[in-house]
Amino acid sequence: MNHDRSIAIQIVELIQREQLPVGTHLRAQMLADQLRVSRTPVNDALGLLHEKGIVTREKNRGFFLAQPVSAPAAELAAALGLSEPDVVGTAYFQIADDLLKGALPTEVSEQAIRTRYALTATQLGAVLARIAQEGWGERKPGYGWQFSTMLTTPDSLLQSYRMRLALEPAALLEPGYRLDPRTIAQLRAAEVHLLEGGIETDTADQLHDRGVRFHEALVEASGNPFFIDAIRRVNRVRRLLSYRSMRERSRYADHARQHLHLLDLLERGRNEDASQAMRDHLGHTLTALARITDILEP
Repeated sequence: MNHDRSIAIQIVELIQREQLPVGTHLRAQMLADQLRVSRTPVNDALGLLHEKGIVTREKNRGFFLAQPVSAPAAELAAALGLSEPDVVGTAYFQIADDLLKGALPTEVSEQAIRTRYALTATQLGAVLARIAQEGWGERKPGYGWQFSTMLTTPDSLLQSYRMRLALEPAALLEPGYRLDPRTIAQLRAAEVHLLEGGIETDTADQLHDRGVRFHEALVEASGNPFFIDAIRRVNRVRRLLSYRSMRERSRYADHARQHLHLLDLLERGRNEDASQAMRDHLGHTLTALARITDILEP
């Protein structure tokens, strides 16, 4: 699906998680902050939801929730025609896969990309914009693109987890650490959703983004800008190899239960215990990924 439709579904999920009542003002900046995207795709997605009757637009005021959203997001997306073939997403993953296999050079022209993956000019622009936003490719002077060489080995993902193992438990011990109760409720609802079936039904994008939101929110509560910047950078870099590891989803139920345990500890102010639990959580994941490096191989 195109990026606007993907964002629209994420907005619907957020409305459900927060149990927002009809008439709620859906502020674009608030949604952009929650979904970690810029305001432009959020406004485009809200316009799409306006066309579908989910939200209403009021002149000079913005968008407001127009009807209750109770059906599962996937069902609602299908009913509204938001779940159309994902040409941009398919090309994105194929480019990533070809890069990891060495089938695509790290420097290539836009025309070569467009021809190889049979994209329209608009689709090409959307794919390259997403790649640039996620930090694993950048435009060269002229019309060429250069892709990161940091992601070409399975050990790249393991290295990113070792960096997180050093950073995240320490962030939970920062003086003045505070995780907002509203954030705890949002994160808890997302984990419960996974355990109630989301592990099987969510897309790779949704699974990855939910995990990123969880870990970044916990680090952000430290208030330490150096930790926050580091976790955001490593999450952008590890996205591609993380997707490849999602072919094996059996470990996600344990992940969700460990996340819920972490939230319980932080909610009770037991940060020392939470720090050790985070160390155990990331350590278990690192061990599990080391066992499935064949999944990460081309």
